[in-house]
Amino acid sequence: MPAPFEIDVETLDQLRRSDDPPVLVDVREGWEREICSIEGSLHIPLATLPQRAGELPKDRDVVLVCHHGGRSAQATMWLRNQGFDRTINMAGGVDAWARQIDPNMKVY
Repeated sequence: MPAPFEIDVETLDQLRRSDDPPVLVDVREGWEREICSIEGSLHIPLATLPQRAGELPKDRDVVLVCHHGGRSAQATMWLRNQGFDRTINMAGGVDAWARQIDPNMKVY
């Protein structure tokens, strides 16, 4: 079954606690990650994704995250066009994560 294009933060929260959690990739800029980030996420800024895509597995789900979901949706589309069929956008980004999952996380 193909991976969905997008999931919500509640679904990601459940998947992260499963036996086979997805790889989480944060495509925001470094200054944004200094404000807040989801624990355990890899940092691959969107602009560097073409050079660093080889660091991502093709045999596992990879969830992409940004501030509100726009840049990570672009990254998901680009990676799927490169053969990464298991890439998934996280709707709402870290803003939704902070507001719905981790109320102690800073928002900006």
